[in-house]
Amino acid sequence: MRSDPIELAARAARMPSSTIRDLLAVTEQPGMRSLAGGLPDPAAFPRDRLAAAAATVLGSDGGVTALQYGATDGLVRLRTLLAHAADLHGLGPSNPEAFVVTTGSQQAIDLIARALVDPGDSVVVDDPCYLGARQALVAMGADLVGIPVDDDGMRVDVLADRLRAPAFRPRVVYTVANFQNPTGAVLTTERRDALVELAHHYGFVVVDDDPYHALWFDGPSPIALGALDDDRVVSLGSCSKVLAPGLRVGWLRAPSWLRDTLVRVKQACDLHTSTLAQAIAADVLADTPFMTEHLSRSRSAYARKSRVLAEALQGCGSGRAPRGGMFLWRHFHGADTEALLAAAIADQVAFVPGSAFAVDRSWTAHARLSFATLDRAGLVDAAAVLRSLVDRGAAQVAATPA
Repeated sequence: MRSDPIELAARAARMPSSTIRDLLAVTEQPGMRSLAGGLPDPAAFPRDRLAAAAATVLGSDGGVTALQYGATDGLVRLRTLLAHAADLHGLGPSNPEAFVVTTGSQQAIDLIARALVDPGDSVVVDDPCYLGARQALVAMGADLVGIPVDDDGMRVDVLADRLRAPAFRPRVVYTVANFQNPTGAVLTTERRDALVELAHHYGFVVVDDDPYHALWFDGPSPIALGALDDDRVVSLGSCSKVLAPGLRVGWLRAPSWLRDTLVRVKQACDLHTSTLAQAIAADVLADTPFMTEHLSRSRSAYARKSRVLAEALQGCGSGRAPRGGMFLWRHFHGADTEALLAAAIADQVAFVPGSAFAVDRSWTAHARLSFATLDRAGLVDAAAVLRSLVDRGAAQVAATPA
């Protein structure tokens, strides 16, 4: 007997699939050289140190504390460490009570969306925009407004022009100020100051998603937006890029008027982030000599990979060399990168076309290339495939008028 279909909740129906997550099945094929996922290099995972931390955590008091339920806002020890971990977030010394430990920084975006966004509310985002943020915001019914990103980050001047219209009053402005995903751009000091001023004048919250803060190449990341203001800025961070994403340990630092609401929202979602994962992360983060050396190695390795891929693509499209993070944003002039992707997959190379990150602009001639996971030979080989395809005009297929 066939039953009538069950109607989904409106927010579930609104949820788009992530192009990158959909590509993961392709990238797991044997022999595939992936420039697609924003996955850190497995060689950078401090496996021995994490194993030692797990042994320490499970050995103390028989591991009972680490295996038990915990406080929704996170372990006090971890929040205290985060409050003083300037290398990870650039906020300067903070009050541990301002921090909430989250299940990855992705959950932090979701909690903020649940707490601040009603269906139909305007939310400003980078254009192009990190896919995970777009998913979380759209799921809450946000009306996304894209503000273009250039080499110096979000065009805050464009946002200021938009805000002069009395009818336009966003609840939230979401940006990745450091090594933006997908472009790698860094928001300038002048734009940071201007954005905070706009937040106070027009009454919105700035969400500064900063998972790559510690992965700078030539010089430390600029002062965090949250260091400029602790009343209108929510700062997000994560252990995913500096330790291991499998821990699923992230955090947010929120203003006092918002923090308790976010804790209640999190309580309804998952009670708390894994106590065991938090305890392991805290043990490693507390080891200052190890973390100093580990972060230095990670920065050097990613900087080398960035240069290898950029040099291998020289003359094939254009793009600014990143100052940190994990991505090259490449402009293949006059091309259609969705067509290029289809051809590249046939040659066992994957990347993410720019259209996947689009909000108001199409970005069809752009692509995000992650240099993080492949070794030198893999990066050179993948670049050679892309060069060959572009030279043969494979990227022009969908761009050619019918």
